[in-house]
Amino acid sequence: MTAHPSRTPFGAQPARPPSYDKMVGLVLQGGGALGSYQAGVYEALSHSEYLPDWVAGISIGAINAALIAGNAPERRVEQLHAFWDLVTRTQPIGFFALPTTKQSAPAASLMFGQDGFFRPRAPLDWLMGTPPDSYYDTAELHSTLERLVDFDRINAQETRFSVGAVNVRTGNFRYFDNRHDKIGPKHVMASGALPPAFPAVEIDGEFWWDGGLVSNTPLEYVIEYVPRRSRLIFQVDLFPASGAVPHSLEQVGERDKDIRYSSRTRAGTDTMLLQHDLRHNINMLWDNLPPELRTTPEAQYLYNFGCVTTMDIVQLIDRAGDWQGASKDYEFSRQTMQARWARGRADAVATLAASPWLAPMPPEIGARTFDVMRPTEQTMAG
Repeated sequence: MTAHPSRTPFGAQPARPPSYDKMVGLVLQGGGALGSYQAGVYEALSHSEYLPDWVAGISIGAINAALIAGNAPERRVEQLHAFWDLVTRTQPIGFFALPTTKQSAPAASLMFGQDGFFRPRAPLDWLMGTPPDSYYDTAELHSTLERLVDFDRINAQETRFSVGAVNVRTGNFRYFDNRHDKIGPKHVMASGALPPAFPAVEIDGEFWWDGGLVSNTPLEYVIEYVPRRSRLIFQVDLFPASGAVPHSLEQVGERDKDIRYSSRTRAGTDTMLLQHDLRHNINMLWDNLPPELRTTPEAQYLYNFGCVTTMDIVQLIDRAGDWQGASKDYEFSRQTMQARWARGRADAVATLAASPWLAPMPPEIGARTFDVMRPTEQTMAG
């Protein structure tokens, strides 16, 4: 295995009290090469008392989710390293090796693909027969997933596993879930089949594209799934909503991408908070209604929306602190991958050390969010 930089010390963390008995979810956003940040977050979680019982992902988050749910806990970090080392290794060109620096990596990815992940279509594919429907072929990813992920373990449901994809024909979004589906490599690939770069993936006669076309985070699915359970959810996002004002076209491209992806995630999270607070307050109101009002059609209608569960949503967002470029989501250099991994690990270690979710929840609140690493206004201005 490739040597990695020195680890951020995991340090002493507050013990998880028996009274805090919420189930733990891990939801992983899409973002291509940015996904090594999620791997660092999981490494920190693996040393805590908050191992997830449910892992859900979209796009690169689906791949990381499969590497986590599809391996024994003691092997998960090792297999995450195996994947990220593979897809960021030096690109061979004949007898030579093209160094993949931060500057050259995006061009190398576009021209030559990434080992174990995707390759450009052959020139003859464009000249003979029916033209391809994607720029790259992802057959190598199928082999990589078969080698690094134990799909029998996923289908044994030791850990809940869900990945989102979009039906190309109908435009409908759905989750492939090991509670209801027999999961294989194609389900993970479907969640990351971003057009026009990657081809649609056929599953049972239907074709599927990247779930990020509709929703880039699986938070809603984990919160809304019935029967609900009170949960602590670690939501790992790869595009920050807040950022500096750009002053070049390259910076504009990066900031545009951040806003496009983070805005949908932020809007979804805000909606979930409102809805769950509403459910919680409906339930509290129901307890105070006299019997004669409980039997009215209006009260019965509202009762169906009530819920006694509470949700703690911990936001871990990759804020690099400097400009990375508009191509950051396909910048697969080894150096940058390791920096993202270390950043995710450090952010998660600091968040676990703070453990703000252990504070008592006010009775009128159904869901709350925590962002321990949120920068101050002064930091953002600087």
